[in-house]
Amino acid sequence: MRDTLITVVCIILTGALLAAAGMQLDYINAQRRDMRLTIADPIKGAPPSLAFATAAMGAFRGLIVDILWIRADQLKEQGQFFDARQLAEWITTLQPRFASVWVFHAWNMAYNISVAIPATQPEQRWKWVRNGYELLRDQGIPLNPGNLELYRELARIFQQKIGGITDDCHKYYKIQLAREMEPLVGGRDFAYFEALAATPATWDRFLQDPNVTAVDPNIHDVLAALQTADPTFADRDRFVVNYLALRQNASRFPPAAGQAIDAFRGTQILDRFDLFARAYALRTIWKMEPAVMADLNKRYGPTHFADPNMRLPLDWRHSACHAMYWGITGLREVAKRQDRELENHEVNTDRIMGHCIQDLFRSGKFHLYEEMVDVVDDQTGQTVQALAAQVFTRPDLRMFDPYNRILHEVIDKYTGEGLDQGSLVSLQDGHRNMLRNAVLLFYQSGHEAKAGEILAELRQRYPREEFDVPLVEYCRNRMKAEFDSIGIYDAKEQVIAMLREAYFRYAIRDDDAAFGREKLARQVYDFYQFQHGDEYRIDLPDFGRMKLTALQDFFADEQYPPKFRQNLIARIKIERPDLAEQLAQQERLWLQESQTPLQPIP
Repeated sequence: MRDTLITVVCIILTGALLAAAGMQLDYINAQRRDMRLTIADPIKGAPPSLAFATAAMGAFRGLIVDILWIRADQLKEQGQFFDARQLAEWITTLQPRFASVWVFHAWNMAYNISVAIPATQPEQRWKWVRNGYELLRDQGIPLNPGNLELYRELARIFQQKIGGITDDCHKYYKIQLAREMEPLVGGRDFAYFEALAATPATWDRFLQDPNVTAVDPNIHDVLAALQTADPTFADRDRFVVNYLALRQNASRFPPAAGQAIDAFRGTQILDRFDLFARAYALRTIWKMEPAVMADLNKRYGPTHFADPNMRLPLDWRHSACHAMYWGITGLREVAKRQDRELENHEVNTDRIMGHCIQDLFRSGKFHLYEEMVDVVDDQTGQTVQALAAQVFTRPDLRMFDPYNRILHEVIDKYTGEGLDQGSLVSLQDGHRNMLRNAVLLFYQSGHEAKAGEILAELRQRYPREEFDVPLVEYCRNRMKAEFDSIGIYDAKEQVIAMLREAYFRYAIRDDDAAFGREKLARQVYDFYQFQHGDEYRIDLPDFGRMKLTALQDFFADEQYPPKFRQNLIARIKIERPDLAEQLAQQERLWLQESQTPLQPIP
């Protein structure tokens, strides 16, 4: 009797538990659909390894993924990044819908493994950073085209890892990205991007285009000539890559290949193929659609100072442009969903878009140059001089209007009942701080009318007592807040540094920025002298003397390439004869004060 009762109770409990589990099934399935972990839908373009793993593992695949994921996370915490990478690769093969593992895998390579390599090997660090963004761009997103988390992470690698300054090798990353993009998009106008967008997207469509087959010579003549000159051009998959490499550096190929190109130089067909090759590389290598790039140029390109209604194309050598492309592409994908709710991934992606446009405002002007630097010879161990690429980024005031507009759009998006007010307040605080800094920056650069417009917007959108003052007083107050505790050493360093920067900008013909730096230096000087000018012990020499000594420091500073110093001397002689005369008069005194003589002005 007792055994029968126990059996009945167990049966009842089993039934109750099964019923309870069944009631949770709909919720579990909904979560699986939200996380895109279902396998009902076939994965388009899946590699053979993934197809095999899906079929072979069957129902045990999820359990194996859980075990591998736990182990990969443990290895990451222990600093065993290379081992964690291998496990993450297995997980992405077994469960390609698991977005968090794609993010983990890419982050591990771009951030953890890259910095485990010494900073003396920037090319190896760059390899792992590139592996990180290529994993998301080339594999993760194509398998999960609607997952915003992957777009956000890809944008963050471009914006933060490459575009930021936290990595010791960040300049090397910027140079490599710019060099790879320069042949495709460097120095182009709107018409060029429109032409790229109109170019056939595939080889087959291009070869069937009457514009390239009906002309004389035609595309088949070009292909045959190159394939005859160099067998490497027989590989269709590598043809465009090899062609672009040939156009950039013919010395890497047999002379006959360069001669084949020369035979078609100036013809319509070669111009068309050049355009197709660049568009094809953007689409297949960089996975970027020229039509989207053209659209972003029109929406967010720098505002032309001469005509506010005109825009210039974005500089696609800049990592922030790549981050913007992928972030906006992801946001457009999720916008297609019906009745979607704003989630953290979307909020964070919008924030990254704000950071991207901010980067283009604060450092959007891209200047690549070469200079001689000290390097250690691998064979002799001796320090020798070698020519090295350098990058200098500086503010682009033309990006203010696009920057301001995109922040308005994001703030409006999160304004409304039921939305995350914390995110809204954070966005508004960032916008207010941006406007505060922009007022001073435009004022210092000589654009006082624009500075006044921005101050008026501050008063209207964020009414505060600090904004309810005249422009000059506001800028003076901002400067006072920054320099209220300035001492003699700080004053000399600030004034000299800003004047040296002004001379550099003047040498590279960035005249607005040069004027702004000199004006700010004068304001700092006047402010300090107002407070301490009557104290002989800690006063400053006259401003003219400080300008001359700053110029001496500029000429003596080896970080500036000689050509910049030569440009400055030439401009001073022609455009600032008064300063040139002062330099000539001071040269003898400087020779007595310093062992490094000032280069004489011819």
